[in-house]
Amino acid sequence: MRPSSALRAAAWGVVVVGVAVPLARRRLRIPPPVVTASAAAAPVALSVAVRRSRGRDAAVCALQMWAYIATYQMPHDDAEALEARVHVDYPVTVDRAIGLGRLPTLRLQRALAKDGELRVADQALVWVHWIWFLVPHGTVAYMLLRHRERFPAAAARIYAVFDLGVIVYWALPTAPPWYAATHGRIHGAEGEAAMRRIMVEHGEAFWKERWQPLYSFLGGNPLAAMPSLHFATSLMAARVLAEAGPIEGAVGWTYALTLGFALVYLGEHYVVDLLVGATLAEGVRRSAPAFVPAARALSRAVQRLEAAAQA
Repeated sequence: MRPSSALRAAAWGVVVVGVAVPLARRRLRIPPPVVTASAAAAPVALSVAVRRSRGRDAAVCALQMWAYIATYQMPHDDAEALEARVHVDYPVTVDRAIGLGRLPTLRLQRALAKDGELRVADQALVWVHWIWFLVPHGTVAYMLLRHRERFPAAAARIYAVFDLGVIVYWALPTAPPWYAATHGRIHGAEGEAAMRRIMVEHGEAFWKERWQPLYSFLGGNPLAAMPSLHFATSLMAARVLAEAGPIEGAVGWTYALTLGFALVYLGEHYVVDLLVGATLAEGVRRSAPAFVPAARALSRAVQRLEAAAQA
């Protein structure tokens, strides 16, 4: 076998292993570090196995998110162990201070929500939350298709927010407001309705019998609220879009700020989750230039391997 063919075969082997290991982790009881390392190697290996194109760039991003999803979900593989170490009370305390003695979520729901009713505005905010799944990746795809020269930096910053956030999910698992409320850690004023989880109310009404399987599939890890990566990645996407143009920026910022309001109002995140998420996004943005030399060196090394594999 020619050296180039052997190198390509080895690279494809790493890709296959990186895709397969997260799928088999529960059945084979594969240690989490092995799962993450295997999955994280797959995007690099694909960059060696295939010549660069828009299709390869998109596949590399997909493999990057595959590694993130596996790492994000693994703490919840043992749900009882995760619940035993999850933090519930500290964000309640912080948000109560932010809300001057009352949780901002309870203030918003008391002022805007109608008990037992799902207004059109409530449903719209739920959909703002749900379409988040498309926003960071849609932003990366937009940059790939319309501003390819900006694509590498944009993708690196957005996915860095994901990757750094998941480290906190492992180190400091934190429950969202709805979880604290269902476990008796959040109480409204006397005679006031308890905190609602409006997303679930609308999900059950809209999706009916499909809701529970859909939520179970997409939920992944319900005890991963700090920081809010919904908000952090949307802010980074807004930054990226603003660099592409004023119209794109206006769309990005409008969505991010609306999502931030929705997350608190719906009971999905605390204000402190959003503040830490915003800090994470801004930290990644400000520190990105310092990592440019290392990123370029890694890129050159991968390009040399790619050239050798394609010779």
